[in-house]
Amino acid sequence: MDNFRRRGVPAMLLGIALCGLIGCGDGRPVRVPVSGVVLIDGAPLTHGSILFFPEQGRPGGGAIGADGTFTASCYEPGDGLPPGKYRVQVKATEPMGEVAQRWHAPQKYASPSTSGLEVDVDSAIDDLKIELQWDGGKPFVERF
Repeated sequence: MDNFRRRGVPAMLLGIALCGLIGCGDGRPVRVPVSGVVLIDGAPLTHGSILFFPEQGRPGGGAIGADGTFTASCYEPGDGLPPGKYRVQVKATEPMGEVAQRWHAPQKYASPSTSGLEVDVDSAIDDLKIELQWDGGKPFVERF
């Protein structure tokens, strides 16, 4: 027991101190909760998914519910996004068999490079509102 006290206890304390300095987390970036609603022409978008693309690192996102709400995930369900600036993609399609799909939002929103949507995540957000516009268009069916 004396040998353990002489060698084991100091080693254990050193390990605890190192964990405090370098962190004993999951090795992933710090994430903050991000949730909100996607609207199209002021009404909830009822189909699709939303993705957030950072300037660097892993994208995150989630499914859009029937009421237009979403909760962002990056590594695990509901874990949020690392703080930073994001380009946003909203893809709102509904399969119609093997030969067609219905678009519930304009195709321009389906790519982060053409959507024109950007979001800054500095801290937790539970009321993020993403607003889309048809600009005179309407849902349509695309055949393959």
